[in-house]
Amino acid sequence: MDSLMTAWHRHEGELRAWVRGRMGNAPDTEDMVQELFLKALRQDKKFCEISNARAWLFEVARNALADRLRLKKEQVELPDDLVSEANELAAVDSLAVCLPRALAELSEEDREVITLCDLEGLNQEDYARIKGISLPGAKSRVQRARKRLREHLTQACQVRFDEAGKVCCFVPRAPQA
Repeated sequence: MDSLMTAWHRHEGELRAWVRGRMGNAPDTEDMVQELFLKALRQDKKFCEISNARAWLFEVARNALADRLRLKKEQVELPDDLVSEANELAAVDSLAVCLPRALAELSEEDREVITLCDLEGLNQEDYARIKGISLPGAKSRVQRARKRLREHLTQACQVRFDEAGKVCCFVPRAPQA
């Protein structure tokens, strides 16, 4: 209990200021600080085993703040007659139709790295070892191939992106004969 009180007195001011900076008002800050103190008290003798009390207190504070903000989010009631479009594929999922042809139109090197690393799940470290290149070289190769694939899909399938950078629409291409 003494180590808890010592740690609490040592870090309470800093912790309170950190919480106040994120909560924005004094009553919420006081509530949160009291909750943190109670959580520390509930640790009882386990608190003595914590090697870095300050880090533990701030971690608990961050988690408690995230929980509070998550619960505070405004929720909007949806009307009962809202039509569900669950069967409609997201644009990015239906874009998979264009992928085989677009991949076939890339260079052999780009096609291989995308197939191995992105489609088959080979990690870049293993790819580097297989190809006899450095890890930074493999990472660079993967990034360049992805960039060229994106550019090719944008041009060949007329892919467009929304403000968030997500695929919003495209023009499907028939598979190569």
